Amino acid sequence: MNDKEKLFIEQIKEILEIYNNNKELQTGGVKSPKTDELAINLITRISALVKRITGANSDYYKQINRISYESKFRFAIRRLTQLIGVLKGLYQDLKEGYLKTLSELIHVDIFTEYIEMAEYLLKEGYKDPAAVISGSTLEEHLRKLCIKNGIDIEIMSKGKLRPIKADSLNSELTKQKVYSKLEQKSVTAWLDLRNKAAHGKYNEYNENQVKQIIMGVRDFIVRNPA
Repeated sequence: MNDKEKLFIEQIKEILEIYNNNKELQTGGVKSPKTDELAINLITRISALVKRITGANSDYYKQINRISYESKFRFAIRRLTQLIGVLKGLYQDLKEGYLKTLSELIHVDIFTEYIEMAEYLLKEGYKDPAAVISGSTLEEHLRKLCIKNGIDIEIMSKGKLRPIKADSLNSELTKQKVYSKLEQKSVTAWLDLRNKAAHGKYNEYNENQVKQIIMGVRDFIVRNPA
């Protein structure tokens, strides 16, 4: 379990502890203004926390929204009781290591959207921005892979933390056997094409090469989830 997962678990435990230690919150119905205010406070915290942990498109967060807006849960304390059930489910999944898989799925979804954007641009005849987007998506995925595998993505230089270059991340990921040397060569070629596009060297590559990088990066992300 990494530090982020531990932090999320502690945040959930804090909310559950407040709820469990306040009997008025657990009995339902309309209570004192102070209790109702506490319920609204916890509802807000739960909603923000679940979104922060799982993302806005997760089933957890969709359930949070459903409970928050359904009329039959119009009283704050009643809504809170339902939300606590969702939070307990998330808490259990976190303890069992489900967050890792969930995060990977979210990342794949996000990166796939960028790859689809690059595909669209290429079809419309804009090979250069398509190359930049696909290459930048690859670079960000390399950073996610490094974080997942405990590899530094920043280095201290002249008293400041500076990002490590993508080529170096690629080399370190191969060294740590996150993926093969054959894939390292492909990543190196994709990053080189991306750099050409980013620096205006548009005549040094063609549309077919951009198509290959888009297809390659998509497959690479699926094979190596982060």
